[in-house]
Amino acid sequence: MLPEGVRVTASCAIYLFDALQYMVLIVVDICCIVLCRGAFKIRGASNSIFALDDIQAAKGVVTHSSGNHAAAVALAAKLRGIPAYIVIPENAPACKVENVNRYGGQVIWSDVTMESRESTAKKVQEETGAILIHPFNDKYTISGQGTVCLELLEQVPEIDTIIVPISGGGLISGVALAAKAINPSIRVLAAEPKGADDSAQSKAAGRIIKLPATNTIADGLRAFLGDLTWPVVRDLVDDVIVVDDNAIVDAMKMCYETLKVAVEPSGAIGLAAALSDEFKESSVWHESSKIGIIVSGGNVDLRVLWESLCK
Repeated sequence: MLPEGVRVTASCAIYLFDALQYMVLIVVDICCIVLCRGAFKIRGASNSIFALDDIQAAKGVVTHSSGNHAAAVALAAKLRGIPAYIVIPENAPACKVENVNRYGGQVIWSDVTMESRESTAKKVQEETGAILIHPFNDKYTISGQGTVCLELLEQVPEIDTIIVPISGGGLISGVALAAKAINPSIRVLAAEPKGADDSAQSKAAGRIIKLPATNTIADGLRAFLGDLTWPVVRDLVDDVIVVDDNAIVDAMKMCYETLKVAVEPSGAIGLAAALSDEFKESSVWHESSKIGIIVSGGNVDLRVLWESLCK
């Protein structure tokens, strides 16, 4: 469910990497670049907020996020004309905090841990009566994010493999549910940073693994799977490809230089996974001929990027 006048359409551009011997379809979420500074999160946030009845909406909404979902909730709340209380960890990129302020969200700071984010959001709920718009572990959020896959397969139905960034699992759950419903034989792969590889560990262990700490340039991929997203990842995601930060930076450079698209680390990780030795050595690579990569998120913290490039 989206606000009147907002049309969500993914723009697909095909680039053939001869050295890799397969077609790569880079899926750039143009609607989200225009509406919400380059992140797919406006899909789930709008679906969640516009599904509220008037009594619920009047109380406002609250969420916790490192940035992109925060801005999306602030924007969707502004479009509906209701308050938005946004809990943001103190290490969030400044560009993402600026987006929340731009859309009129009220910023409430928390410590960097997920426990602090969640407890701060709960306190705001208790004080204001606001409705929680969870960044990933919510059916409306998941279904909203899944629309990017519906649009992709409507435009290019012959895709046989989709690579998706993974963190809390909202995006990949929506993509996997939509993709497998349309084509049960399609492969869905998760791309995850080495410094926050809880999803890979969870798949290996057969249960949710939460790390004591994360360390990655991909600031949007530091959350852990929830009780709604984990079963989808467990049952419908075929594999998790783990890449290091250097590979992510290389993929960002390719996006800039070849695709002419500004992509943040969390958005570039799918391309990094497709270029990785781990993927090229897997059976999936040899069985895939048309691969779709979800690239969404253009909020680059340039200070971090330049420091990474200069190491």
